[in-house]
Amino acid sequence: MEKIGEIEIRVVGKSGNQELKPDNYDIKHIASILQNVDDLLYPNNKKDRPLITYDLKEGSVKHVFKTTIQSVIGFSAILTQIQINESIDFLEVRTARAIENIQNLSLQKNYEFQIKTSLNVDYQLIINPSTKFFRAENIWADAEFYFYGILKDAGGKNKINIHLDTQDFGYLTIETGEKFLKEKEENLLFKTFGVRAKGKQNIETGEIDTKSLILLELIDYQPKFDKEYLNSLIKKAKRSWSTINADEWLCNLRSGYEA
Repeated sequence: MEKIGEIEIRVVGKSGNQELKPDNYDIKHIASILQNVDDLLYPNNKKDRPLITYDLKEGSVKHVFKTTIQSVIGFSAILTQIQINESIDFLEVRTARAIENIQNLSLQKNYEFQIKTSLNVDYQLIINPSTKFFRAENIWADAEFYFYGILKDAGGKNKINIHLDTQDFGYLTIETGEKFLKEKEENLLFKTFGVRAKGKQNIETGEIDTKSLILLELIDYQPKFDKEYLNSLIKKAKRSWSTINADEWLCNLRSGYEA
């Protein structure tokens, strides 16, 4: 049986004139913490992530999460590095954004969040209105990207987007706008496409902020092996290289260096 560890996020503050407790803690703040912990623990492949269980306890308000001890060990290391660096710029995008969300909630509601794990109950990361756990804006730049995958969903109520299931980047949400989908008469779902999109990229790590993606172009992508076409290219290349001495060309390319 897989070993289990715990993560505790204690919230200290007030609801009106009363000390914070589960009876006066709004459900929207519970939902926010649940989503952010999911991103803190498993920022990438959520489809195959281990089980996370949850309990809400007294004192003032305690969010208690249980998951695999391996995940808790990794999360504990993240807490330590945040404390040492006093920064979240080194984190993956979703992890950093989750910390930012908790920081923002702390500022909005004047809450203090005390985060610790069962590995070291004496150590905790404190996020309160006096801390400044935000990413440095200057490390993110506008960039263009190409993605390839199966278009699994399209639409939305307030923000119109498509959902592309890719092998390299997982399940991507890409903003399109209502006009784009209205102009498409054919069914786009469950077909393979290439997507040209713009978004933010970390200039230090190359990491893509997948929440910032906006569609530029949808490309019909039906790759297939065409043997005749490949042979025709080889034939053309042979004619172009017929007057070139391959050994001499390689020697010039290597500048006389012999391996």
